[in-house]
Amino acid sequence: MRLFAAVIPPQAAIEELAAEVAQLRAALPERRGRLRWTDPVTWHFTLAFLGEVDDALLPGLGEHLARAAHRHPAHELRFAGGGRFGDRVLWVGATGSLETVGSLARSTVAAARQAGVRMDDARPFRPHLTLARVAGHVSLRPYAEELSEFRGRRWRVERLELVRSHLGGGVAGRPRYETVEAWPLGTRRAP
Repeated sequence: MRLFAAVIPPQAAIEELAAEVAQLRAALPERRGRLRWTDPVTWHFTLAFLGEVDDALLPGLGEHLARAAHRHPAHELRFAGGGRFGDRVLWVGATGSLETVGSLARSTVAAARQAGVRMDDARPFRPHLTLARVAGHVSLRPYAEELSEFRGRRWRVERLELVRSHLGGGVAGRPRYETVEAWPLGTRRAP
């Protein structure tokens, strides 16, 4: 199955960001048709993309990820600012306990490798949540500039989630995500 480890923001933070994105889309309507906006129900911060993982590795993977979650405390983040990867992807960033979430991301990659998951060389973690992808040619600069001053409310990161991606399983052929397992941060998992 196709898996990734993630932090999923709470509903209140997602709703606040969704309202900001709605204003952004209204402010720049002439470009709307050429962007594929992500669905708020899929919004997350990817800590580690694991790719296709054999079912036989899941028990060990779960144990290693549980230990990784235990080693990191719950912490606060907030959506902040925006940016782009060229003119391909528009994203919103984060501020808050970035060192802690970065350490959690590195531990997640290490846990997956220890469990036997073959991973490509992981890129350095840069907390971002993808808002839109370009379909055609669109300059994302005005969108990123509009998002630059955005600061959402603080929210607590309290768990690490292992998520399965069902490609083409959602609305309009978009991926659908399903949490396979989740572990609280900073606490031991009950036996």
